[in-house]
Amino acid sequence: MFKDKFHEAVKQALQKERWTITDDPLRFQYGNVNFQVDLALERIVAAEREGEKIAVEIESFLNPSAITDFYSALGQFLSYRLGLSDTEPERALYLAVPLDAYETFFQLEFTQAAIQLYQIWLIVYDPVNEVIVQWRR
Repeated sequence: MFKDKFHEAVKQALQKERWTITDDPLRFQYGNVNFQVDLALERIVAAEREGEKIAVEIESFLNPSAITDFYSALGQFLSYRLGLSDTEPERALYLAVPLDAYETFFQLEFTQAAIQLYQIWLIVYDPVNEVIVQWRR
């Protein structure tokens, strides 16, 4: 399986925030289609409450065309969200994007409108320092 260039950096950043990796990758099937999201994680919020579960699709946005990367990421995100809504409805899906792409391409009017319209939840990460900069719902 091909892993995104920043896969390990995002994984380390999430572990620093006390997330437990449960699947790397998370594989599931919806209908006759097989999917695999980059990571599945769980965090126990409190002893008396059920754990919080998320899935994270990691994108690097390293291609010369950010819009092409965005088209690909959006297609994957929407497909994964549809599949997870049936197979694991309790698991929230996030798109992980690097800080530099978030500060440039993700500030454009088009990108902001798409994020709002398609209800994309973001994790903004710093791949150099391996930290999560922002969670955006």
